[in-house]
Amino acid sequence: MSDLALFDLFERLSSLMRIWFRQQPLLADIQPIQLSALLYLARCNRYSNTPLAVTEYLGLTKGTVSQSLKALEAKGLLVKQQDLQDKRRVHLQLTDQARELVATALPPAFFSQATGQMGAAANQLETLLREMLTGIQRQQDVASFGLCKTCRFHREVDGGPFCGLTDEPLGAPDVELICREHQV
Repeated sequence: MSDLALFDLFERLSSLMRIWFRQQPLLADIQPIQLSALLYLARCNRYSNTPLAVTEYLGLTKGTVSQSLKALEAKGLLVKQQDLQDKRRVHLQLTDQARELVATALPPAFFSQATGQMGAAANQLETLLREMLTGIQRQQDVASFGLCKTCRFHREVDGGPFCGLTDEPLGAPDVELICREHQV
């Protein structure tokens, strides 16, 4: 397969996802960038739910992300909470309404159906895409924003998950979340 053919497939899949999102009544009032921010915040950990982390993850300007976050806050989908240790830092929390919205909309049924039809090949595809993403991130020297459980700092201490970077124990759900400090 040529690079262009593979790129075309990714582009078409991305287009189909955007079309699907625009057609969903629950998402009609949400701009694509706002949806991307919601999706990230629904999947990130407590170290990664800041405006700066959203900006880095989306690869957009601070101003663009700031306006999008304000719009989400105005819609009642997001609340800002001051960090307890560092009063200069703000954490972004999804409201119950936002979490319901994300849970209802994702993953799209057509996507789940397609991966279900692939059977074991879906697992192989996931592995290959993860390898491709990791390679691109290394080549481009960008943060990986990977899952905690795949990070080089992830440890098991006293039978539970532990972050070797922050020297803090983690809850079981934390290991399935995206972290901006992730390193392979």
